[in-house]
Amino acid sequence: MKSLTEYLEFNVPKRRAFIHITPQVEELVRKSGVQEGLCLVNAMHITASVFINDDEPGLHADYEEWLEKLAPHEPVAHYRHNRTGEDNGDAHLKRQVMGREVVVAVTKGRLDFGPWERIFYGEFDGRRRKRVLVKIIGE
Repeated sequence: MKSLTEYLEFNVPKRRAFIHITPQVEELVRKSGVQEGLCLVNAMHITASVFINDDEPGLHADYEEWLEKLAPHEPVAHYRHNRTGEDNGDAHLKRQVMGREVVVAVTKGRLDFGPWERIFYGEFDGRRRKRVLVKIIGE
């Protein structure tokens, strides 16, 4: 069995962003040499997300609007978590909704996506360094 573990690093200069990371993950699949297996992509921070969806700007704007309605950043005093001195209670909730990780099959040395599927890193409390784990296993 082959395996590869790598980390993608992000330091998003603003509070929120959606970053298309499919090309970086595809490159790691090639580097791994795995032809048949699985690829795990995991946000390693509790205010960030990894998810799969369409790479369409309107959809990303809809996510931004929907998430802000669901868990608005302000008023920050609204969140009990923020009583610890943080101001990111909303980011924890947004991450919970958008998900921690994705697993994609690797078939014939490539990510085996459905039509339009792409991998994204979702940042909900940026302005500091965060990592994403990519682990590929298989034959």
